[in-house]
Amino acid sequence: MRSLNWTLLLDATGETLYMVALAALFTVALGLPVGVLLFLTRRGSILPNRAVAVSLNAIVNIGRALPFVVLLIALIPFTRLLVGTTLGSTAAVVPITLGAFPFFARIVENALDEVDRGRIEAVVSMGGTLRHIITRVLLPEALPALTAGVTLTIVMLIGFSAMAGVVGGGGLGDLAIRYGYQRFDNQIMMATIIVLLALVQTVQKLGDLLVRQLAHRR
Repeated sequence: MRSLNWTLLLDATGETLYMVALAALFTVALGLPVGVLLFLTRRGSILPNRAVAVSLNAIVNIGRALPFVVLLIALIPFTRLLVGTTLGSTAAVVPITLGAFPFFARIVENALDEVDRGRIEAVVSMGGTLRHIITRVLLPEALPALTAGVTLTIVMLIGFSAMAGVVGGGGLGDLAIRYGYQRFDNQIMMATIIVLLALVQTVQKLGDLLVRQLAHRR
């Protein structure tokens, strides 16, 4: 019985962490403003705009409806155009981000919807601008819910990063396919499963702890 190749496992884990971290950064950077716009421009909100609301909702709904594996393959030409290759961890960040940000944008919209309207009206009555409403009321008040949403999104990104192995995206998913499946290495397969489960559990526990701390401070 051959021993577990720890070098391969550690390298793949590092690639997965790199993909998830970079994709999480881009997902939040894209999803947060889109989610804020979804909340602001819908009917009856602070800045209603039917054209913008309908367009953004269409983008978010389409992005959430497409299975990630289909999106992964469909975005191969765009990924090659953007980063020059479709292989490796950096290339995998592109479809992972585009697959995740519509989900996070909807989370942001729902989180902002829970903010007390009385606080918003109070800022408006004192002559507050839209920037004041967003930065001093909406985002701070929704911070615990947004943090929970980020945690949920990162857990999803870990799953997406594993699926990216189907098209040579690197990381634990790629390791599981090339060694665990194609070479019938059950040790590698089990090890990748255990590491993925450990990553998900760690992210979830840390996220839950942070949410509780933020909620307590309120």
